[in-house]
Amino acid sequence: MGLKGTYTAHIAVAASAVGLGVAVWGAAVLTDTEAAAGNAARPTRHAPAERAPEPGAPPVKMPESIAHAAEKGGNAVNITIDDGPDPRWTPKVLDVLEQNDVKAVFCMVGPQAARYPELVRRVVAEGHRLCDHTVSHDTTMDKKPVAYQKQQILQGKKMIEDAAGGAKVEYYRAPGGAFTPDSRRIAAAAGMRPLGWNVDTKDFHRPGTDAIVNTVRSELSNGPTILFHDGGGDRRQTVAALRQVLPWLKDQGRSFSFPVRTAP
Repeated sequence: MGLKGTYTAHIAVAASAVGLGVAVWGAAVLTDTEAAAGNAARPTRHAPAERAPEPGAPPVKMPESIAHAAEKGGNAVNITIDDGPDPRWTPKVLDVLEQNDVKAVFCMVGPQAARYPELVRRVVAEGHRLCDHTVSHDTTMDKKPVAYQKQQILQGKKMIEDAAGGAKVEYYRAPGGAFTPDSRRIAAAAGMRPLGWNVDTKDFHRPGTDAIVNTVRSELSNGPTILFHDGGGDRRQTVAALRQVLPWLKDQGRSFSFPVRTAP
């Protein structure tokens, strides 16, 4: 999945501004491994919805397992948006979500969040949740040392939370689904639930609006968590697909939820 040079340059500038000595996202561009690696995070069957802890109960340790289920359970689905924020496409995605009264999880790349904090704050203000998608979006993280994984995860989380003005990052999604036991442990210890997906819309490749919509319709039986993108390139097909998909999901009797964070 190639990224435009200007997009890569923006990330490099943002990373430099916060004093991070890491490779920019463009040095580890997205590839077809995103879909393949994501399959490892897919459940073979639906996981049960979580139950809320009793009032006054001690905090529940964040599970290290990869979440797919919806908090509401039943027919609820989770909309997740990756690789932003992007000044052109994130506002358009937010507008479509608002028009359909849908909340989503935005999995953000750290330097992008640092570069566009006003978009991060808008995401939070409109009731969506934040997810850490690392600093460099390195889809080979699972082959890197634990220290590198830790840096990518924790620095990404800090950059997003700083941009958000204090709002917490509640999930961690490994780039390309490249989770490891260590990365899941690091994320959970930092209060973030590892987050997978069930339906990869392939929108990153820009296959056409109809293809994106048809993928959701044909693969929704895989599970409730649907993957879209608002960053990494031209996302007009994603915006157009969301305009069709969200009303269609409602017509199918689906409600909208957030992914589970804790376990019973």
